[in-house]
Amino acid sequence: MAAPALEIKGLEAWYGESHVLHGVDMVVQPGEVVTLLGRNGAGRTSTLRAIMGLTGSRRGSVRIDGVETIAMATHRIAHLGVGYCPEERGIFSSLSCEENLLLPPTLKTGTQGMSLDEIYDMFPNLAERKNSQGTRLSGGEQQMLAVARILRTGAKLLLLDEISEGLAPVIVQALARMITMLRQKGYTVVMVEQNFRFAAPLADRFYVMEHGRMVERFGASALQDKMPVLNQLLGV
Repeated sequence: MAAPALEIKGLEAWYGESHVLHGVDMVVQPGEVVTLLGRNGAGRTSTLRAIMGLTGSRRGSVRIDGVETIAMATHRIAHLGVGYCPEERGIFSSLSCEENLLLPPTLKTGTQGMSLDEIYDMFPNLAERKNSQGTRLSGGEQQMLAVARILRTGAKLLLLDEISEGLAPVIVQALARMITMLRQKGYTVVMVEQNFRFAAPLADRFYVMEHGRMVERFGASALQDKMPVLNQLLGV
């Protein structure tokens, strides 16, 4: 049986003296879409950052395709085929849309990254704006570019932090179609989301965090039964 795409056991993390994750356990199988739910400050973004080695310190176990990464530097973790899209997007404002897409190196993962033509088929807006500077793109176009830039590298495990936040409904719908297409192509996606309406129809499984701990986990088939608990935990 193939190793999980991501397996976390007893993950602890700190920012300086602040202990932000307390024994987090999580398993994501290849090709799954998993959503991390929780209120602001629950530890969801810190979990993604800890997976990438971007917290001050961490301990426990983080395995990617069976490879232990807890002692690895961030660039080595990325080269295992992990793409992280932070909430702040990190678009290079002085470069055009297409230059931003061409900038990241190809990872030596054995998986070919998406071509520009494939990217533009998935994101027609970016094709139209390929010569526009990063600063001239709308918020929604910047978000599409941030995700598309990762897909160019050959990463197969995508960590997406609040990609729908603050965007117009038509853009959110386009991002939902993107997640569906990525699942069909065999990508593994871990999403941090505040927008429950966006995340609910897309995810195969859900984890709920509170105070740096996992407090609920369930599959999509149990979502309706879990709504009373989610209302209490999230106020959705």
